[in-house]
Amino acid sequence: MAQVLGAMALEAVPARPTNALLSEPILPTLLRLTLPNLAAMLVTALVAICETAYVGILGITELAAIALAFPMVMLMQMLSAGAMGGGVSSAISRALGAGDAARAEALARHAVAIGAIAGLFFSVFFLAFGSSVLSVLGGSGPVLGAALTYVNIALAGAILPWLLNTLASIIRGTGNMRVPSLALLASSALQIVLGGALGLGIGPFPRLGLAGVAAGLIVASTSSTLFLLWFLHSGRARVRVTLSSLWAVPLRRDMFADILKVGAVSALGPLQVVLTVLILTRLVAGFGTAALAGYGIGARLEFLLVPIVFAIGVAGVPMVGMAMGAHDVARARQVAWTAAGVAVLVLGTMGFVVMVAPDLWSHLFTSDPAVRAAANLYLRWASPGFAFVGLGLSLYFASQGSGKILSPVLAGTIRLAMVAAGGLLLTVLDAPAWSLFALVGASMTAFGLAVAAAVYLTSWGNERQ
Repeated sequence: MAQVLGAMALEAVPARPTNALLSEPILPTLLRLTLPNLAAMLVTALVAICETAYVGILGITELAAIALAFPMVMLMQMLSAGAMGGGVSSAISRALGAGDAARAEALARHAVAIGAIAGLFFSVFFLAFGSSVLSVLGGSGPVLGAALTYVNIALAGAILPWLLNTLASIIRGTGNMRVPSLALLASSALQIVLGGALGLGIGPFPRLGLAGVAAGLIVASTSSTLFLLWFLHSGRARVRVTLSSLWAVPLRRDMFADILKVGAVSALGPLQVVLTVLILTRLVAGFGTAALAGYGIGARLEFLLVPIVFAIGVAGVPMVGMAMGAHDVARARQVAWTAAGVAVLVLGTMGFVVMVAPDLWSHLFTSDPAVRAAANLYLRWASPGFAFVGLGLSLYFASQGSGKILSPVLAGTIRLAMVAAGGLLLTVLDAPAWSLFALVGASMTAFGLAVAAAVYLTSWGNERQ
């Protein structure tokens, strides 16, 4: 009788909903989540290509100016989407993996507050100190003036890209990659059209130069931010964020801590990357405007590697986070190394192609022989390290999902240290440009290997099923 009653009781308990991110095969699930992100990131990459192309039409001064300003805009994107965005997705996915939907919604509201505050800080900082920062990087004269024209518009409205990436990260944390990807696709397409039309004066628009290019970024971010706010307000996502709840519900310290313990530490990673590029930009500026413009073309491809790894990495964040929330550490680690393998394969292939045929990239942006020569030189020496960038960044994102991000971030400082120390030595020795670019490739390799070692040695918990 007891057995019969026990069986009846079990039948009366509703089955727990199946979470595909916790039960489906890892590689097919990872690829399924990656594809929408990859489509959005490829269009984002197309934005960078198109911007560089029509800025090249404006002239070499503008091309050098965009190379000077580009790291600042990329820092904003990497912090909002990759670092803090990863912290947002990680916290929400861990809450959902533990079956706590109410906590996930509360975390989403706190994430919006973080995005708004960070965006306002970015705007105030660069409006106040943008000229000083660009001057330190080697900007002067017409190049500095043109770079400030772009930065003063693109970063004055920084709250909009910050909110856009924060809202996208909230939705990704639930395992939904399609809606954020569609929003970013629309934003990128609009940015290409508006930036080109306003920058070059196409059709009824006046020729605004770099000011028009920057305005395209702000208008496009605004439209997609409004769409994601509507989506979260409508209740179609696994978490709901309403405008009334943003004001009515009190904010809690522990919710901020859950996001910031990953997001704030993760922010050191993009800061290291951008500081590395800033040091290189300053060093290359000593070789002249043509060399700086050529380096900007080559380095832009390196920055485009980040969105590609981002597509793979953010697909893994909710998979790792939900597995950690469900105490399945073994699956979380399997997801991390699977994502790393995919990233190495993709970026390694890209690196091989541009190493063999760098003109495939450089000829898209300029016909100036000196500029193309500098870009090709950079690509030939730096591209062997692309695969290791994929290794390190993919494991960085996986570590965000696990909540164990400190050791990979600290390991990533090796690249910054190599470029700073090696660049100083090469400057003292009056070394040629190729040696500086070779240092870049070596530092990428060291970065990937160091992060992989850190993840391998860091315990994520008891690795039993």
